[in-house]
Amino acid sequence: MYPESDDLKDYLVSDAIIDWRSPAVQQKALELTQSLPDEVAKARCLYEWVRDVIPHTNDAGLDIVTCTASEVLQHGTGICFAKSHLLAALLRAVNIPAGFCYQVLRLNPPDDSEYVLHGFNAIYLTTLDKWVRVDARGNTNGINAQFSIKKEQLAFAMDLAADEFIYEAIFAAPVDSVVRRLREHRTLEELWLDLPQSL
Repeated sequence: MYPESDDLKDYLVSDAIIDWRSPAVQQKALELTQSLPDEVAKARCLYEWVRDVIPHTNDAGLDIVTCTASEVLQHGTGICFAKSHLLAALLRAVNIPAGFCYQVLRLNPPDDSEYVLHGFNAIYLTTLDKWVRVDARGNTNGINAQFSIKKEQLAFAMDLAADEFIYEAIFAAPVDSVVRRLREHRTLEELWLDLPQSL
């Protein structure tokens, strides 16, 4: 994996989607991390909070579509992409650089040949001088994604023989095709019929 930009400041930006300067996001990030001693502990805490406390919208049986970090926090739910937006915002709010990663998976393996894009995060840990990838999608139905600085443990294993893969770039901002769909659709039912299949 490699960062799209060599300037870490690009991975600390607050913008319309990763709106970490919104008071609610800042407050939540500080509330969760203020007693923790270092960036690794803070990153782990924020990751596990988004993974475990903010349910994936489909798992929760909800029909709302959230996009911005503050929307995900306000409504308490999001699909993988939206949850990655919130996690990046919380990390950036405590000065930990965070970016976006994407994976192409089969929608319903092993039978389905239809592919779908999946989103998660990469975190830059300054004290270790390394990027680590984490997937806050939510551990349901046998998924066991974890925070690890040694061995990557994402939500979905890849079947290379089935042409599943992870894009190696770590993006500084969410990709337009993802943001556009999250903005266009009012219900999860609509969005599910128009999920991006690749970048």
